[in-house]
Amino acid sequence: MFTTIIHGLEDGSGALLLPRELLDSLDLQVGDEFQIVETDDGLILRPIRHDNHERQMNAARDVMDKYEDALRKLSTLANG
Repeated sequence: MFTTIIHGLEDGSGALLLPRELLDSLDLQVGDEFQIVETDDGLILRPIRHDNHERQMNAARDVMDKYEDALRKLSTLANG
């Protein structure tokens, strides 16, 4: 569970700061959009994923770059 507080902005609105661990665990980035759902018990924050395919492709590229040598070795083993 994570906790945070509402920080006041100059225009009178508020901003929630989300801990880095939460952003990382949910694969969120600064600038991502949320739908806010009001319930009897409080609020539900639901990420709006406009670029889900692009994000998945970028994640795959990152993994391939990070493990390029290992993937190359595996491909030679698989091809005999």
